[in-house]
Amino acid sequence: MVGSPKILCVASAIDLDFRYGCTPAWWQLWKGLHDEGADLLVTPYRGRPVETPWWRVAENPTFREGESFAAARNLAARVRGDKYLRRAEEHPEDTFADKMTREAVWRIVTPRWRRHLERLIERERPDAVIVFTVPMAHFRRIPTALREKYGIPIVFYDGDVPMSLPQFGGMDTGFNYYHGAEPSEYDLVISNSEGGLDALRELGARRAEAVFWGADPDFFSPQDVEKEMDVFFYGYGDKFRRDWMAAMVGEPSRRLTDVDFVLGGRDFQGDTGSARMLGDVPFNMFPRTISTARVNLCITRRSHASVYASSSCRPFELASAGAAIVANPYLGIDEWFEPGEEIIIVESPGEAVDAYKNLLDDPAQADALGRRARERVLDEHTYRHRARRVLDLIGLRSEAHVD
Repeated sequence: MVGSPKILCVASAIDLDFRYGCTPAWWQLWKGLHDEGADLLVTPYRGRPVETPWWRVAENPTFREGESFAAARNLAARVRGDKYLRRAEEHPEDTFADKMTREAVWRIVTPRWRRHLERLIERERPDAVIVFTVPMAHFRRIPTALREKYGIPIVFYDGDVPMSLPQFGGMDTGFNYYHGAEPSEYDLVISNSEGGLDALRELGARRAEAVFWGADPDFFSPQDVEKEMDVFFYGYGDKFRRDWMAAMVGEPSRRLTDVDFVLGGRDFQGDTGSARMLGDVPFNMFPRTISTARVNLCITRRSHASVYASSSCRPFELASAGAAIVANPYLGIDEWFEPGEEIIIVESPGEAVDAYKNLLDDPAQADALGRRARERVLDEHTYRHRARRVLDLIGLRSEAHVD
């Protein structure tokens, strides 16, 4: 395609304050698409629009409804004595409340979003529409209507596979969003997981392709700061990774009493040993915080680690920042990094203890590990690499981008 492809992006959220795991990654991918020559208009499903130098924005037509629903969920969780309405980790039930929520969404929210997208398409004349991790069921019948009326490709981009699949049900902060959905309505379903593609096809996707997560190397870069922590892990909750949190933080922190273990984030329910809690780290400070740690942990949730090449953001972000990374076993990690050369994989608490000792005792070894990992990102895993693949898959590769 010659010229600048115009893409209408429907985002789960743009506002980083919601702490949605995919949102910072969407920012980097959208910037990568911009750098590859795409003209983006982004409209959020949750929260308010946030304009940047890399994309324009349109309003959220159901802002009040979304915030009211979120407030009701938070209240229900507090009544139960928790922060979230939690679901089982395997095959969570599609409850009566879930079904009633979908019915309400289909009656109130879905028609308004259809009208909103029709107005934007008529005004902007985009070359494609990409829906980024909005609960698929909530847009039921919209893709078919838009394609029939405007003849442009409608793409769904799921950045949470396999966590988002019905057998896992997503995070406790969101929806199990394939219940009641019709993946066949989309021309293409893009997934962060190669191993999850067959499941998406079984759910009805006509075409499913993998685009792995990555990192923006200008943002995630090594920072010239003093080391303040020995072993650092950052994440939102320990659902699906509680066993490895215990193996890589809980037990090692009790054995290595002179090592400073630090956890950033929130909602850790399991064994964290003697690790101290740092709390939330603002996203603009994340690369700096990574650089203050001598060793950074990549503890991937079981849902991702057990399904082949199901990428998460963290290994790419840590590697891009030049971190010395120690990770739990992760099926398909060798698709992106070479174990032993660019990342250390441990199989037990004892192996974790040995890895920490080796890296802490030999800072030059840790530096070399991080340097090789960053070089791999620069060669293969930037968001400009990912943006090019997205544009290729949709048939919108721009000839106007500047390297």
